[in-house]
Amino acid sequence: MFLSKLCFNLIERGIVPEEVNALHFNFLLRGPTKIGTENPLDWLPKQAWEACNALCDLEEFQKFGSDLVEASPRFREWYNHNTPETEKLPLDWASLDKTPFLKMLVLRCLRPDRMTVAIANYVKGVLPNGLEYANCDSTLNTGAIVDESLGDSSTITPLYFILSPGVDVVAEVEKLTAKYEIERATNYHNVSMGQGQDVVAMDRLEQAHRNGGWVILNNIHLMPKWCQTLEKRLDEYALEGSHTKFRLFLTSDPNIGIPIGILNRSIKLTNEPPAGLKANLKRAWCSFSKEYVDEADSKTKSILFGLCHFHAILIERKLYGPLGYNMMYPFGVGDLRDSAVCLNNYMEANQGGKIPWADLQYIFGEIMYGGHIVNDFDRLLSANYLEFFMKDDLLEETEMYPFAEDEKGLSFKSPLPTSHVKTLEHIEETMTVDTPVAFGLHTNAEIDFRTTQAGDMFHILVELGSASGGGGGDEDGGSVAATPQDVAAQWVTECGDRFGEKGFDVEDVSRGCEEVGPYQNVFLQEMAQMNVLLVEIARSLKELALGLAGELSMSDSMDTLQNCLFLDRQPPLWSKRAWPSKRPLTTFLADMAARIVQLEEWTGNPMEIPRCTWLSGLITPQSFLTAICQVTAQKAQLELDKLQVQTEVTKRTHAEVDAPSRDGALVHGLSLQGARWDVQGGLLEKSKPKEMFCDVPVLNCKALLSEKCETNGIYQCPMYKTTMRGPTFVICATLKTKTPIGKWVLAGVALIMDTA
Repeated sequence: MFLSKLCFNLIERGIVPEEVNALHFNFLLRGPTKIGTENPLDWLPKQAWEACNALCDLEEFQKFGSDLVEASPRFREWYNHNTPETEKLPLDWASLDKTPFLKMLVLRCLRPDRMTVAIANYVKGVLPNGLEYANCDSTLNTGAIVDESLGDSSTITPLYFILSPGVDVVAEVEKLTAKYEIERATNYHNVSMGQGQDVVAMDRLEQAHRNGGWVILNNIHLMPKWCQTLEKRLDEYALEGSHTKFRLFLTSDPNIGIPIGILNRSIKLTNEPPAGLKANLKRAWCSFSKEYVDEADSKTKSILFGLCHFHAILIERKLYGPLGYNMMYPFGVGDLRDSAVCLNNYMEANQGGKIPWADLQYIFGEIMYGGHIVNDFDRLLSANYLEFFMKDDLLEETEMYPFAEDEKGLSFKSPLPTSHVKTLEHIEETMTVDTPVAFGLHTNAEIDFRTTQAGDMFHILVELGSASGGGGGDEDGGSVAATPQDVAAQWVTECGDRFGEKGFDVEDVSRGCEEVGPYQNVFLQEMAQMNVLLVEIARSLKELALGLAGELSMSDSMDTLQNCLFLDRQPPLWSKRAWPSKRPLTTFLADMAARIVQLEEWTGNPMEIPRCTWLSGLITPQSFLTAICQVTAQKAQLELDKLQVQTEVTKRTHAEVDAPSRDGALVHGLSLQGARWDVQGGLLEKSKPKEMFCDVPVLNCKALLSEKCETNGIYQCPMYKTTMRGPTFVICATLKTKTPIGKWVLAGVALIMDTA
């Protein structure tokens, strides 16, 4: 991210001789989409096709869309390549290898998951000595990096360490005291900041300022107000001049309370812990001493290894974001050590007897690690991991990758009980690659993670960039990107044309109903909520139009709205009144228009629900599913709280539905993430490669008494409004499967309403 920003700024200022205009910069950073023709390619995701439609608006890519369709097999081969950024594009587009920036625009549309790699390669090729910039200090250890940075520091330039878990900054600094003839007892001062320590810190600073010496102030983020005093004192030292041997070291967690003056004057350093399952497993294993492990009996060694693997899995699964967890949890090495203490107690009390696996699973999953977990689905995930790891097979060599039988070449076996050192060697030699399969996830999860990572990178680059998005333009203005004011003005006009006359007379519709039942209440509520959003859109755009015309002063909210319109993002005031959505503004408004159409169709016959309701098009889909239970309870004279929704996946698409359900309601608009639906077999199946989402046929939702609901061979599949999961949970759908339920739990399989 830093190198990308550096590289783009140098190009923008003309320091690096690379011809890139503003339109191309804008496209790369913002990744716009355009809703146009229907996607004719079954192998290309909808979002990629919409991005290609936007790409065709650029002069250099006008024929790209038609070529993509005509040479579909060749483009598909390129699309399916593991490293498409290094492969030539089909047809005449192969010449884009000579202009790598333009090739990145194609990659941005078709394979955004490869953008971080492509950007790194671009920086290496464009910057002078780019390879050295990209590799940076990768060949140096922590001590050498601190030593080099110390050479760059001065009496007025402190070293600022941004702390990260598991990194001992003080130890690295203390190792250098002998080299620079600093004596710990006389001219080396280590102060841990906290209540009352500000006086001590100032005293040590004054001593070192006058007589020379090193001062390290730990955790300055704990005293943000005092940091302002420190900033002023450092300004005074810079004017007075300090002893040549005076050096200041600062440490803190990432914190917004640190004065910008301190950050500006300092050399910032951080040491992120190594990522990856192997690194986490080795770190977990090494948290126990060699003596402790070597003295343990064979059963304890095996279970301890399984516990370390479980710990590493829980730590590293965060990498996959919402697909990994609904919420993020602060699992730490303390949980591992406490679990090991409980393990020892159980093993000592049960010498020679049968291992109490159920007790261990409960202790680890519900108390030690479970004490952090507050989401039911995350707790179920943890329990399923422990069921897989904590069993008799662990005492021998057993597979540690859950449900990985079908994955060729992806395997990791637990070692036979051996020494601490031999176990480390086993991890190093046999865990060869990082793969989602290690977590029970599908290999597609890596694509999802990398796509999200690239999106986050570009999001921050846009936030850091200039208003033009970087890049200059021709003097005639032909390649200069539109200004935020121009774009905002276009949005004001477009939204006024599309939604200016939209709205619902809820009272009139209500009076037209012979009887307002549960379903009618749902749709009346939907119309009322949509009205609130439409009113806010009209109000805020009218206000912005007056501001752009100079008739009103631009307020913070108006400025925020203008920036969001320019960046194709949902304005906060709109999102607050709308449904959860990760869509850019363009497709968000298209989605809103489709939702309005469904409501307008319903107002034509308010006593009838649609033959097949677009459940994803409701702002509050839970209310519709509750209405199904309410109608059933009224008809059958049943208690409402004893009913639950049972879902049955049909073989029909929305277009094939010709009559409403007899015993519930038909709904559509759902997609599976993490698995696919076998329409003919009527079962959950493993996803196809690069198939991130699988559209599910129409669901028949009906209310049944809880004791009559089928449970055997049923996966209680959580349903979410968006891929953010977590707070967007709706209900659990009942999906049939012949595969163990745990496989789908670990794979994070869920039904998603809005995949955009």
